[in-house]
This record gives sequence, C-alpha cells and structure tokens, in this order.
Amino acid sequence: MNKTRQHELMHWLKKQRKPVQFWLRLSMLLGLLSAGLIIVQAGLLATLLQSLIVDQLPPTLLLKYFGLLIITSALRALIHWGRERIGFISGMGIRSRIRKIVLDKLEQLGPSWVQGKPAGSWATIILEQIDDMQDYYSRYLPQMYLAAFIPLLILMAIFPINWATGLILLIAAPLIPLFMMLVGMGAAEANRRNFISLARLSGKFFDSLRGLDTLRLFHRAQAETDQIRATSDQFRRRTMEVLRLAFLSSAVLEFFAAVSIAMVAVYFGFSYLGALDFGRYHTGVTVFSGFFVLMLAPEFFQPLRDLGTFYHAKAQALGAAESLVTFLTSEAETTINTGNKKLSGDDPITLIANQLEIIATNGTRLAGPLNFSVVAGQRIAIVGHSGAGKSSLLSLLLGFLPYRGSITVNGVELRELDLTAWRQQVSWVGQNPYLPAQTLAENILLAKPDTHETQLQQTIKRAYVDEFLTDLPQGLTTEIGDQAARLSVGQAQRVAVARALLNPCRLLLLDEPSANLDVNSEQRVMSALMAASHAQTTLLVTHQLENTVDYDLIWVMERGLLIQQGDHATLSKTAGAFANLLSYRCEASS
Repeated sequence: MNKTRQHELMHWLKKQRKPVQFWLRLSMLLGLLSAGLIIVQAGLLATLLQSLIVDQLPPTLLLKYFGLLIITSALRALIHWGRERIGFISGMGIRSRIRKIVLDKLEQLGPSWVQGKPAGSWATIILEQIDDMQDYYSRYLPQMYLAAFIPLLILMAIFPINWATGLILLIAAPLIPLFMMLVGMGAAEANRRNFISLARLSGKFFDSLRGLDTLRLFHRAQAETDQIRATSDQFRRRTMEVLRLAFLSSAVLEFFAAVSIAMVAVYFGFSYLGALDFGRYHTGVTVFSGFFVLMLAPEFFQPLRDLGTFYHAKAQALGAAESLVTFLTSEAETTINTGNKKLSGDDPITLIANQLEIIATNGTRLAGPLNFSVVAGQRIAIVGHSGAGKSSLLSLLLGFLPYRGSITVNGVELRELDLTAWRQQVSWVGQNPYLPAQTLAENILLAKPDTHETQLQQTIKRAYVDEFLTDLPQGLTTEIGDQAARLSVGQAQRVAVARALLNPCRLLLLDEPSANLDVNSEQRVMSALMAASHAQTTLLVTHQLENTVDYDLIWVMERGLLIQQGDHATLSKTAGAFANLLSYRCEASS
C-alpha cells in the first residue's frame, strides 16, 4: 500500500470519529488523570520508604500516607473502569454508524450490483471488518495522544529531582516509536492482504455450502473440500505473517524500554556506591529520589507499550478501511433514483415508457429502447426466451436498475419518485420466495403486523395456505427454520402469495411465480394471483404460456426489445414469435 493511499485511509478513519469525539476526548482526559495519580502514588510510596528506612519514623505517624495511597489506588481502578466503558461506547457508536453507511450504500446500488460479489464476502465486510475497527477507536486513538502526553508529564516530575535520569529517558523515548513505525508499515500491508484473503475465503465457503447438493450430485464434493482446505491454509499463513510482525513490533519496544530502565537502575546503583556524582541538584541521591524515579521509569514506557499493543488495531483498521472505502466509493453507471416525489391517491398505476433503455449498474444496456403504455388496472403478461429483458423490466420498476429515456408512473418520472414511498405501492412475488421471519404467521404479516385475525384467516384460504397448515405442529406459530427449510418450495411460495394478498398495492409484479412448483401448487398459486390481479395493475413474467390466456395483453420480448403485443387469441393465430413459442412448448410437452 503506497503512502498516498495510506494517508487517504487514515483520513477516512479519523473522519468517522466525529460523532463520538466527546467520548474519545473524555477517555484521553481520564488517561491523563490516571497518569497524574500514578505520579502521586510513586511519590507516596517513595515518601513511606524514605520515612521508614532512612528516617526510621514510627508507622503511626505515616497513617495519612497509607490512607492517601489506598484512595489513589481506588481512584485509578475507577478511572480504568470508566475508560473501558467509554471506549466500548465510542467504538460501538462508530461501528453502528459505519455499518449504516455500508447498508445504505448497498441499498443505493441495489441487488443487481450487489449480486456480482459472493454473499460471504459481504458478510465479512459488514460484520468482521467493521468489528475489527473497535479497538482502533476505543483504544488506539486515545492511547496515541496519551503516549505523547504521559511521558512528558512524568519527565516534568522527574527532572526537578534528578536531571540525569530524565535525560536518559528523554533520549530513549523517540527511538521506540521510530522503530515501531518502521515495523508497523509492514504490519498494515500484511493486514490488508489478510482481509482480502478472508473476504475471498468467506465468499468461497458460503457459496460452497449453498451448492453442496449440486457438488455431491456431480461428485465434486471432495475436490471442493480440497480447494477450501488449500485456501484456508493460505489464509492461515497470511494470519501468521501478521502476528509475526505484531510480535516483532512489541519486541522492539520491550528491548529499548528494558535497556533504558536498566540504565536508570545502574545509574542509581553507582550513585549510591559513590562512583557517580552527577545528575543531582543541591542534595545527594536519596532513597526517596531513587525509588521515585525507578517506580516512574516503567510507567514512562507503559503508554508506549500500550500503544504498541494497540498498534495492531491500527493495522487491522487500515486493512478493513481499504475494502470499505473501495466499496463506498463505488458508483453505479447511472443514478437509480434521486427524487423525493410521492404519488397521490389509491388508484391502480398507469405506466408510460418512451425510448426507455434499461441499464446495468456497469453501464451495459440490458433492454430497450422500449415504448409502451399500461393503463390503470390492466393485466400484462410478458413472455420470451431467457435473457430477453423481462426480469430486467421488473427490476427497473422496483427501483433496482438505472435507465435512460423516460418511464412515467401516473405522469411522474420514475427517477423523480421517492424510492421508499414508491416501493410501498408495489407488491412483488418471485420464483424464489424469501421468508425472513421466524414463524409462518410473522412471514405472512410482514408488511401488516396489525392485521385482524379474520382478515388473516381469509387471506390464508385465498392463498391455499390452509391446505398444509394442519400438517405443521404449531400451525401458524410453527418456526419454519432458516431459508424456510421446514416448508417445501410450493408451500413457501403460497406463503409469499398470502403476504402479497394481505397487503394489496397499486402495482403487482409477478416474476415467474410458478417456476419450480409441482402441478398442484402451480394451480393453487396462479389461481390466487389471478384473483388478486383484477384489483391492481399487474405485470406477469412467465414461461408458462397457459398462464397468459386470461390476461388483457401479452408482450413478447426478444433481445431486449418488445416485438409483439396483443391478446392470447390474436397472437396465437398470428405468425410470429408468440406462435413460435407456442409451437415449441407443444413439441417439448409431447
């Protein structure tokens, strides 16, 4: 990672701390207060030793010093607890803020952009990499300032007592951060590579789990296991490389700290023997001065030790920030929605397209130019071969794809609509139902949790959910498991249909709702959706041409263009793409 890039990432990391700046400053002030108490403690201990050993005062005269020593120890413990608590609060606040920024960016880019990267890598970015920034904000940033101020505070206490030991510590202090910085550059680069490797491993492992049945079917399970093992071993080696550099950084710090403390101890030893006679002021080297300086010498290096311990957190944060900044600066080729207008009324939707071109997030044209009009309440079936642009049109209407040209919704340009408000006007049922809630009832009530029990039971009957409800142990309160594992595909699809029926909107989008269903489930699902389509403007994408018979209009798409329009009776008797599809379906079924 070059210095320019590292500087950009550090600037981004520091910019994120603004919402919790107060807590970070409070943590730093508490750290300085704790350092002041350490100096007081050292002074009290040195005074007690001087009084007991040299002056030979009775302990009863020193009770106040013992009391002050206990009070300072208790205050230090309380301050340490407060700093830990403040660090957790500040780190949690920043992590929540960054996670919200990432999720908002994902929503802005849409699923068409997101699906180009394995789901496991997104989980790594949103969870692990953001969590790895906790110690950077809660520990490293406050400690970076304390490592500069606390040694100065201790030097201010040492120099008036003995300038020689103050000079030894002052000379040694700059060497430690210098060598730590040299080692730390390598640690940051190693962490960056480690995060990239972790994202790839997570994505690979998650995709392998999802495709486990397919891998077994084609006898590729062992080969995939070997590949994951090799990737895991590579990640292990990278992790060990990071740890080696982290230990090297600590070793550099401990070496210089140990040498410096040893020099201070040697100086006082020879001074007590009379071999050295410099560094003191008017009085000789006393027990008080010796113990005071020797107790503060380790504390002089302790902030630098703590900084070295947390320096690994900085390297982690830099590695995580590179992935995050790269993602957050990613831009779709064309903005999807930027408006804030909202539709009025509750009537079905009217759509008018003029020279509409549907664009992928990388700028590739997926469909168009398209010219069409859909009147309020009209039911349109869209057919064509795979890749013709049918699903792209639905994704555009859902606000997931950008476009050029014009498409208006009740006279308002789609890109000028408020995306959240617009999606509340749309119901969608796809071929892969998504049931995120825990129980069957919660998934049906997802959009309208306050639905009356009578309306819920009516909807369950309309969607034919009641046909399998008695087979479930707890009925509507049955937990369906991860990815609706307790339900068959057909049952899950009926639940999705019930959810759409319970919350009728002004536009109903159906994307292959009967795909992958058995005959009985397909009949039930399409019957329920057919009844619902009469109450709203409906667009149905399907390969099952028999489902288009009762629709008002059929659009035939090919290579992103709308090449035929008409009802089923007219198109089936007219030579063209629809008749060819019918003929192909008849031959395939026979």
